[in-house]
Amino acid sequence: MTGKYWKKDEIAQFRKRLMALREKIAGNVNSLGNEAFLKTSQDASGGNLSHIPLHMADIGTDNFDRDLTIGLIENAEEGLRNIDIALEKLDNKTYGKCEICDKMVTKTRLLAIPFVQNCISCQRNEEIEEARESDT
Repeated sequence: MTGKYWKKDEIAQFRKRLMALREKIAGNVNSLGNEAFLKTSQDASGGNLSHIPLHMADIGTDNFDRDLTIGLIENAEEGLRNIDIALEKLDNKTYGKCEICDKMVTKTRLLAIPFVQNCISCQRNEEIEEARESDT
């Protein structure tokens, strides 16, 4: 399949984009993790220097920030898994093949989202189906 659809320079281009994106996301995950760790450590060690009890709104904000950070880390980790799958597909010469219909995903779509797993029409149909299921 690779010989028919992707040239060696295109494969190298996709690999380079995926690796750069992976490095960027991994750095973001590390930064978010460090930030969450520092915030947790500060809270546990009594980071409140005034010895005045925190206001309930402050506690709510801290909880919201923590939940948001956890959500961002989870999303980034999912992105890393998808990138790893895409890199594996490059090695197996199946990169760019839609997981649903087995047709090739357009190069334009792969350049925009290099770890995408479905062609645009299958992705659209999947999202419509998910929306219908959530409405019921």
